[in-house]
Formats: sequence, structure tokens, C-alpha cells
Amino acid sequence: MIAYVTVGADDIPRAKRFYSAFLPALEYQLEEGPEGLSYTLPEQPGQSVALPDFYVKPPFDGHPASAGNGTMIAFEARDQKRVRDLHSAALAAGGFDEGQPGFRDAYGPRFYVGYLRDPQGNKIALFSSNPEDPGRED
Repeated sequence: MIAYVTVGADDIPRAKRFYSAFLPALEYQLEEGPEGLSYTLPEQPGQSVALPDFYVKPPFDGHPASAGNGTMIAFEARDQKRVRDLHSAALAAGGFDEGQPGFRDAYGPRFYVGYLRDPQGNKIALFSSNPEDPGRED
């Protein structure tokens, strides 16, 4: 089970502006500390597993942060409209477009996804597979 994901950031205020543009809408709560940003999901009654936390911190080794080639973090949204809205909000908050929201031929007919880069260059996906939304072939 994944317990947490951490991405490095050299400019924490800039990273906060980017991630706070969409993570609260996905129910993540932000805690700030001297070590960086901690985004956590609230525990739900009867929840059997802990959902992973998401951390944004300067690298512990003191070297500049860098994005991993081939590394991507995906966040699930409840529907296609939310994917579009959050993708736009993240772009307005300093992110970079890596692929407008839509269907991709390589994925299933209900997988709707938009891609971004955070200000540090980390690749982020916002997706929905909501069966109540139209599919690629609908």
C-alpha cells in the first residue's frame, strides 16, 4: 500500500499556489510547516485503509529539486467537468500544460485525463473514469 508521495520543490510558495489550486477541491487538507507542505485526506468513518498523503518539500540532501523522467502522480476527480475545471485552475496557478483534458486512444473508453507540469516540472495527471459521464465512443 502506498503511504505517501513526496515531490521536491525549490520554491515552496510557488508550489503551494499550484497545488492549492486543485487539491482542496479533491478534499485534501493542507498543513504547512518549516519542512514544506503536507496535503492529507480526511479519515472517513469505517475506512479500512489510510489513503496516501502528498508532500511537497525541499530535497533533504540540499541539492536542487528535479522532476523524475517517467514519474507521474495521478489524482482522481469525480467527473470530467471537474477534471477540466481543476486543470484550468492549476494552469492559472502557475502550472504548465502537458496535455489538455480529454480521452486518449491508448486508454479505456471512460478514462478522461488532463496532464500538467507543476512549477518544478513534476508531471501531474487529473483523471476521471466516472461511468455516468459520456465515454469516448458515446
